[in-house]
Amino acid sequence: MPDHAHLLFTARRDAEGWTFALPEILRAIKGTSARSINILLGRSGSVWQDESFDHVLRGNESLSETVEYIRQNPVRKGLVSKPEDYPWLWIAPALCGLCGAGTPAREL
Repeated sequence: MPDHAHLLFTARRDAEGWTFALPEILRAIKGTSARSINILLGRSGSVWQDESFDHVLRGNESLSETVEYIRQNPVRKGLVSKPEDYPWLWIAPALCGLCGAGTPAREL
């Protein structure tokens, strides 16, 4: 999306079995991606906002509905007519069965 990103992932566990904290994960993702973006654009400075709107899926929430919400986001924003046409959408093969189309966003 031009002004935000959606990520759906399962947090890994450390050597003692504790789940990595979401703020720690987001800091790593934002830091690494910001460095890469700045290198590609030949600039420096902030890329991401400090805040994030995170949400942890609970047992009664539907993973398939969440995947489909993310898939349809570029369609709702008028960027493409179908999710598969959005070049920045990628869905892990393990989740493709949860998609409305039943197929990945695009072949890699």
